[in-house]
Amino acid sequence: MPHHKSAVKRMRTAKRAQVRNASIKSEIKTYLKKIQETPADKELARMTASRLDVAVRKGVIKKAVANRRKSRLAKMVNRTAKATKAS
Repeated sequence: MPHHKSAVKRMRTAKRAQVRNASIKSEIKTYLKKIQETPADKELARMTASRLDVAVRKGVIKKAVANRRKSRLAKMVNRTAKATKAS
């Protein structure tokens, strides 16, 4: 247990941040799974990219991680769009 008042407060704020971060990460994972099932859905891809940006702003994930995931997401959507257009 912490011995100082500031350490007690730090534990409380860390707990709140942990809950918030888990929620945001879970939401991102859900969006990424949905886009795997329907990669042709451009609206869903846009929403997924937006949620990644929100996670970066809130400090849940790093900017480079979000950029990498958005890049892979765009590649997947474009590849699917080309495949459906060619058929």
